[in-house]
Amino acid sequence: IIAVVMSESKPPTPTPGDTYKGWLFKWTNYIKGYQRRWFVLSNGLLSYYRTQAEMGHTCRGTINLATANIAVEDSCNFVISNGGAQTYHLKASSEVERQRWITALELAKAKAVRMQAESDDSGDECPAMPPTSGQGGGGRNSEVQSTLRTLGSKVEDLTTCNDLIVKHGSALQRSLSELEGLRVGGDMGEKIRQVTERATLFRITSNAMINACRDFLSLAQNHSKRWQKALQAERDQRIRLEETLEQLAKQHNHLERAFRGATVLPSSFSGVSGKGDASDEDDDNEFFDAMEDPAEFITVPADPKYHRLVRLSCSSHNSLSVCFDELSLASNPDSPQSLELEPVRQRRTRIPDKPNYYLNLWSIMKNCIGKELSKIPMPVNFNEPLSMLQRLSEDLEYYELLDKAAKCQSSLEQMCYVAAFTVSSYSTTVHRTGKPFNPLLGETFELDRLRECGYRSLCEQVSHHPPAAAHHAASEKGWSLRQEITLASKFRGKYLSIMPLGSIQCLFEKSNNHYSWKKVTTTVHNIIVGKLWIDQSGEIDVVNHRTGDRCHLKFAPYSYFSRDVPRKVTGVVTDKDGKAHYVLSGTWDEKMEFSRVMQSSKGENGTEGKQRTVYQTLKAKEIWKKNPLPEGAENMYYFSSLALTLNEPEEGIAPTDSRRRPDQRLMEDGRWDEANAEKQRLEEKQRTARREREREAVKAVNSPEEGAHPDNYQALWFEKLDDPVSGETLHVYKGGYWEAKDQGNWDMCPDIF
Repeated sequence: IIAVVMSESKPPTPTPGDTYKGWLFKWTNYIKGYQRRWFVLSNGLLSYYRTQAEMGHTCRGTINLATANIAVEDSCNFVISNGGAQTYHLKASSEVERQRWITALELAKAKAVRMQAESDDSGDECPAMPPTSGQGGGGRNSEVQSTLRTLGSKVEDLTTCNDLIVKHGSALQRSLSELEGLRVGGDMGEKIRQVTERATLFRITSNAMINACRDFLSLAQNHSKRWQKALQAERDQRIRLEETLEQLAKQHNHLERAFRGATVLPSSFSGVSGKGDASDEDDDNEFFDAMEDPAEFITVPADPKYHRLVRLSCSSHNSLSVCFDELSLASNPDSPQSLELEPVRQRRTRIPDKPNYYLNLWSIMKNCIGKELSKIPMPVNFNEPLSMLQRLSEDLEYYELLDKAAKCQSSLEQMCYVAAFTVSSYSTTVHRTGKPFNPLLGETFELDRLRECGYRSLCEQVSHHPPAAAHHAASEKGWSLRQEITLASKFRGKYLSIMPLGSIQCLFEKSNNHYSWKKVTTTVHNIIVGKLWIDQSGEIDVVNHRTGDRCHLKFAPYSYFSRDVPRKVTGVVTDKDGKAHYVLSGTWDEKMEFSRVMQSSKGENGTEGKQRTVYQTLKAKEIWKKNPLPEGAENMYYFSSLALTLNEPEEGIAPTDSRRRPDQRLMEDGRWDEANAEKQRLEEKQRTARREREREAVKAVNSPEEGAHPDNYQALWFEKLDDPVSGETLHVYKGGYWEAKDQGNWDMCPDIF
């Protein structure tokens, strides 16, 4: 009976689709790239033309949405494919425009599918509906109304079913009552009473179900106007934002074109490169909405006479340690190595593949907006099997740059290598969206590469709130590195900002050059929806405190409107008088190049009253290039070759070393449930230890006869000192760790695991 009733109910009336038109960029080939095309969506068909004038006679292509698949790639790109025969790679001018197209396409596809299911005829025979205003908001409002009609239809079905159940249930009860009146055996009468009770309960449950459905429908109808008003307000706000953004884009584009038209360079500057260049493409192939921030400087090829002067200078001054022929700074020969062969440990090249466990991030992060990341309890599902101390040690992956810098006789040349080393430390973060484990207070990590690479380093977590880690590295090649990093992080809903506080210092024994710099801000985008991606943005000043030399590096934030390469880094090396000597350029995820400046001059035109400097440089040379990732890195958290070895078990390490951390080890082995339980145990143990230290501190304050003061946690291997050169206060390695390791004496280490 229920099946018959359900089959008699009518489905909701299909919502008529709208005609939608607009400009999109369509991928053509690798030579022409994306080309601007006019797209028309009507009657479940998406067609495109080169211009609006072609609509009357020439259609360049059509795809049926009834059998098509619509996929979103990123903020502006999306793909429409019908199974292989036709595939359109499209790009909208903005994220707002892309969402409007996606909404229209999805509604048109739903309508086409419904129409195809209702009739065997082609969907093209359906009469075209006239376009209506408010495509986005109207489509959503009609969808809400359709949902309400569907709910009403279902409730009517349930009401009919309930009436039938009541009717037949009453008849069943009457029949059972008659059977009970026959006074058959006692057991039979008991069974009949049980059946009667169950039938009554069934009827009561059915009534409750239908009442609940009726209440829900009534509530939905009462709030329908409020929903429609909210949707309309959202649509109006999006339209206003879109119009404002489009206006700003046009204004910026006009200013940029005006700047290009007003700029007149001498004939020797005809080879201008970098931002502000004349595009190699025709105006027809340029994106009309392309925008970018003005560059601070322009580099141009130097006059050929400078190349000859450099060669003559190199041949006549043999006392110079470096000969700049076409800026061949990268050709520093290594010093002869000892012929004695020592066995080198074979490091691992793989770790267990990352399990595919699903967890809803929003269910955890929705209550954490505005809080600091270090205070948010996170399961290991969002981690990678490395601690923050190990991530800090990854800065040494390109230690060869500091080895080469230690051999430089010129402080300006040395600055180029130090700046390249600064940029290289970010190359490991491009795909690393996993969060490292927060180190426990007193946790350490040693990276002993003395035999293989000539250096070794030590990290220690010296503070828990705020979290701070101290790092010291020393090399046999004559350099040492020390840093103390405190992370300040904020979750902003759509993205996560990580601001490293503290400084990094690099010292060279031979020249006594003392460099210092700070890190830029790291931003993790698409925290809630979409694919996670990482960006680095900000400025770094690398300062040589002995000579006054300085390198100003600028990490450009990603922008859709920029025609420049993403993740771009530019820098200028200047002496204490502000004179430029080298220019650096490249990307923080791939490579860096540097060029020697032969002459500089101020440009005549600028933006916001600022003049841009024009540098004449020799040919650029590569100073750093990222190492390729190991095979299968996408299944191993995108770890580099060095990162794969950081958590490898080793003998003789301290009991506080990150390799001995049990939750991190369980996660690497793929036992995430056990790792989560172990992580909670360690965090509770750390909280207990902290409360105990606070109680002891209170007792110390209340004991004047001892002259004690409140307890501040004292690091085991580092001590806090004032640096007289840089004027900063930081934790400095005080020694003793490697001696304790040689002796195998770890009695002084706390029990933190």
